[in-house]
Amino acid sequence: MTGSGPAEPAAVLPGAAPAVPPAPPGAAQVFGDRLPVLEAYAALLAGAGVERGLLGPREAPRLWERHLLNCAGLGDLLAPGQRVADLGAGAGLPGLVLAAARPDLHVVLVEPLLRRAVFLTEAVDALGLPNAEVRRARAEELVADAPALALDAVTARAVAPVARLVGWALPLLPVGGRLLALKGARAQEELDAAEESVRRAGGTGARVIGVGEDSLGTWGQVVVVERGTPASPGGGRAPRRGRAAGAPRPQGGARGRTAGSTPSRAPRTPTTPAPGSPSTATSRTPAGPASPPGPTSPARRSPTARRPGGDR
Repeated sequence: MTGSGPAEPAAVLPGAAPAVPPAPPGAAQVFGDRLPVLEAYAALLAGAGVERGLLGPREAPRLWERHLLNCAGLGDLLAPGQRVADLGAGAGLPGLVLAAARPDLHVVLVEPLLRRAVFLTEAVDALGLPNAEVRRARAEELVADAPALALDAVTARAVAPVARLVGWALPLLPVGGRLLALKGARAQEELDAAEESVRRAGGTGARVIGVGEDSLGTWGQVVVVERGTPASPGGGRAPRRGRAAGAPRPQGGARGRTAGSTPSRAPRTPTTPAPGSPSTATSRTPAGPASPPGPTSPARRSPTARRPGGDR
């Protein structure tokens, strides 16, 4: 990983320790002419970084092997000119390493805690990195700014499990953008456990990629998840109520009846009135002049007439 030109000597923040572990031989091959900037950053971490609690004191002797070179491997997955957001940037690992080693990148350092954001801002100024900016915010607070950020990738290291990372990172990316999470030996196991979370967040092409070279100290495992289209809450359109999914629509007109079926209600059976009782049916005759009753027409029974047979 080399830059575009020789670096100017970087300023050192107050509190930076003068005694810093020397860069291993492989660092010159990895960082090229940007090595002086990385050496200044190492001094910053060993001094002000430890004093302010951003880095444990036991980490200072192994800054190069465990942190700086380890983060450098991520650069293998970033094309020239890309825009990157580093979530939970903390002390700047890996965001500041990428910005220092790759001046062609634009790196947004996202950090919600004040003391860390202050350290990052001072480090960006002290190292002379015009291609880096600090945003004191949580990832979810930047979703509205995602179009303006125009990110190609989101990086993370030791921030959260993949199952949570995808929910924070993917909304910041356009379709095709990538989450690059630097992980340890259990990267594949962690990704397998996050399968459902990746799907719900709209992730696709999830995989583990090895980067860097072991001989140079840059080897690492990166979980890569691309931004696709988020899944619907129900996992798809629910079937219509009252009809099984995939079942054919009933034929024959009336809802709920199939072709050739008979109505469930039996036809009405006409009733015959008992002898001597008044008819319950009312007949209708065509409209026209009424004819007088013939001589054989029976007299109409009174509603109060008794049935034959007398009183009961």
